[in-house]
Amino acid sequence: MSTPEIPIIKVLFTLHAGMDALDFIGPLEVLSRAQHDVNDPKSKAFDCKFVAAEEFTVSNQGAAFRAHFNYKDAYATLSQYDILIVPGGGSDQVLKNKAEPLGLIRAFSDLQKKHPEKERTLLSICTGSLFLAQQGILHGLSATTHPDYFAKFENINSEAAQRDLAERCDVVEERYVVNNLRFDIDSPEESQYVRRKSDARRPSNARKGSNAWKESNNRRESNARRAALRLGGLRVITTGAITCGLDASLYLVSVMVNEETAGEIAKFMEYEWKKGIVVDGIDI
Repeated sequence: MSTPEIPIIKVLFTLHAGMDALDFIGPLEVLSRAQHDVNDPKSKAFDCKFVAAEEFTVSNQGAAFRAHFNYKDAYATLSQYDILIVPGGGSDQVLKNKAEPLGLIRAFSDLQKKHPEKERTLLSICTGSLFLAQQGILHGLSATTHPDYFAKFENINSEAAQRDLAERCDVVEERYVVNNLRFDIDSPEESQYVRRKSDARRPSNARKGSNAWKESNNRRESNARRAALRLGGLRVITTGAITCGLDASLYLVSVMVNEETAGEIAKFMEYEWKKGIVVDGIDI
C-alpha cells in the first residue's frame, strides 16, 4: 500500500536467459525494502514486477526466476512504469539474436520522448549497458559498464553512433553514472547535483525525495524542462560490475524516496554504499 499523499513507484525488471542473478536480486533487495516513511511499514515505496520471454528464466548461476508476465503484456502496460531495470550477463546471445529486452528498452525510451510529462528512469546493471548502447540510447551521454567489457562497450557505442549519425557516448569507469538527474532548486548553475562534463567529477548525492518526485510529474515547468533534455529527460543510469547495482539502487532510493531511507537500507544490509557520479541534467 502507498501513503495517501505519495503513490507507489512502479518498477519493471527485464529478465533474460543467462543474466547474472545478483544484477537482478541486488536492486530488487534494495528497492523492496524502501519505505516513504521509515517508521511506517505500510508506506511501501516501490512495486516491482518482472517481464520475460518465458514463464521461467534461468540465470547464469542456474537459478530460475518466474516472471509476472511476458513481453507482449509489458508493451501493452509500459506507460504505467516509472522505472525500467535491465540486468546484465548473457549479453552476447541477446545482442546476436537481437532479442528482448532490446525492443522494450527502445520502447521505454521512445515513450519518454513522446510523453515527457512523466518522470521515468532507465537503469542498466553491469553489461546491461551494452543493450542500451546497441539501441542508441547512450548517444551524447556518459556511461559505464563492467571493466572487462569496456572495449566491447566502446565498439558498440561507436558503431551505433556511426549508424545513427549521432554523438558518441563518453565511457567512464565509475560505480555508476547518472544522466538527466533531478534537483529541487530553480537555477541549474547553483545545483550541487549537476556536474558539467568540463568540470571535475562530483560524487552523487540525494535531495528531498518523495515529495519532489510526486511534484515533478505535475509541475508545468518540470515538464517543459524535461522535454528540452536528451531523450525527453529520461534519467539514464548505468553501472559498473555486479555489486555496483546495489550502489545505483541505493542512489535511486535516495533521490526518489529520501537519503535517510537509503542509508537505513544500506545499514540493514551491512553494505557500504559507494557513490558514483552524476552529469548534466535539469530534471525537476
